[in-house]
Amino acid sequence: MYFGADCSGTAWIHSLVDCTTMLCAPLGSFIGNRLSCRIAVILGGFLSSIGLVLSSFATSLEYLYLTLGVLTGIGFALCYTPAIAMVGSYFCERKALAYGIAMSGSGIGTFILAPVVQMLIEHYSWRGALLILGGVVANLCVCGALLRPITLKEEEEAHGPVPLDTECGYGVKAPVVSMLEESLAINNNNNNSHRCFCFQSMQEYCFLLMPEFLMLAVSFLFLASGCSLPFVYLVPYALDVGVSHHQAAFLMSILGVIDIVGNITFGWLVDRRCLKKYRIVCYMITVGMEGLCCLFIPLLRTFTLLVPFSVFYGYFDGAYVALIPVVTSDIVGTHNLSSALGIVYFLHAIPYLLSPPIGGWLVDTTGTYTATFFLSGFALISSSLVISTVTGIRHCRRTQKHRNKNKNIDPKQELCRSDFYTASSKDVNPSVNTANS
Repeated sequence: MYFGADCSGTAWIHSLVDCTTMLCAPLGSFIGNRLSCRIAVILGGFLSSIGLVLSSFATSLEYLYLTLGVLTGIGFALCYTPAIAMVGSYFCERKALAYGIAMSGSGIGTFILAPVVQMLIEHYSWRGALLILGGVVANLCVCGALLRPITLKEEEEAHGPVPLDTECGYGVKAPVVSMLEESLAINNNNNNSHRCFCFQSMQEYCFLLMPEFLMLAVSFLFLASGCSLPFVYLVPYALDVGVSHHQAAFLMSILGVIDIVGNITFGWLVDRRCLKKYRIVCYMITVGMEGLCCLFIPLLRTFTLLVPFSVFYGYFDGAYVALIPVVTSDIVGTHNLSSALGIVYFLHAIPYLLSPPIGGWLVDTTGTYTATFFLSGFALISSSLVISTVTGIRHCRRTQKHRNKNKNIDPKQELCRSDFYTASSKDVNPSVNTANS
């Protein structure tokens, strides 16, 4: 409204923030692995705060593209990936619940900031609101300073005891790489050091050759194409159908608080023993249900009907967001989680960049928001279908391998082998065996 721009031009600001955050996610992983997660988060908090403060002096949309879109997005990228990966190093048994609690912060922010920002704009204009938000975001530096690194058992076995405050805990290195690094430190050979660095990088990204991860990446591309549109266009759609400004902002608050509930409750649910093996199926269901919600929103034209949409969409959004690191960890393993999350969020970059302007172009062309929400719904359902196909293929492959294994093993031989291991583990005394030998 201030710059007299259309929906498509204004949407580039939001899409640039999301795109830069995801595009630079591997940079956050790299700094966290090479230096420390503390340094990455503190640096990211500083850059994002500077970006918001500079945005308050904007004179054009192009200025906001650079400061609010690019600079703030880079700062968020340096904070996001290291903080998420660090959770996976601390927790194992209740990993989904831990991620749900940790990532509920975004829902809390949506719940609080939606009405607060509206109030700040009314009292201090949009420039004053951005300036105050810059001060709020500066607290990321404090959060980064309070992050406590951890040493994993794999590192202790390879290196021996390591002080907690000297290394980033989630940057786990394979024992082979660690042995190479120790020998290189003794020899001080630059050529060998370069080779070791390349080998270490190959080890960190070896998951890129896994078919399951490649199909998961395709699913994330569809997911990112649809998940951001409702957050961008829910409030404009509500205003277009006659909902007041405060009620429209309240819809985002509802979505945010239910997002928190989805983060925590669904994380706790999939940690149950009966569902722990089916986390990827639960993820598939949540994404599909989120897509169905988007397909029904053009039928909801009052505040009373839009409230259930915010409830259901918020819950399923919180559920799948909490499961993204869990599903990724189940496929690539904890030791590759930081690098894998960098790639996963990198894949969100281009869809985050293009989908809001495309949605705005559809609004400007058709005069309604129906096509935009249909685009979001079909993209999310396509993501769910890709995951379901991968799940079916993996199930068939495991079943076939299990059948082939049973055909090749003699039942009598298997019984003897089972008896032997049972005896050796429970009945045999090692000291007696040593004396007999």
